[in-house]
Amino acid sequence: MSIIMAIIIGFIVGLVARFLMPGRDPMGFILTTLLGIVGSLLATFIGQAMGWYAAGQSAGFIGAVIGAIIVLAIFHMFRRRPAL
Repeated sequence: MSIIMAIIIGFIVGLVARFLMPGRDPMGFILTTLLGIVGSLLATFIGQAMGWYAAGQSAGFIGAVIGAIIVLAIFHMFRRRPAL
């Protein structure tokens, strides 16, 4: 059941991050969900490294959205198409 909840929360976090990030972004359902899940994991890892969260705690919703925005920005940097 926790995997299903992680997917649902990842999708919601991914949608919020895509909404807050300006620009056109033609991502599908799976990439949006992965974006949210990776952003949440990134926020949890950074939060534990900085001492904001204890081991075993997950990042909050706002932290997960911030992590997803960071992942989305990195994704945009590598996905840029060269100009003709």
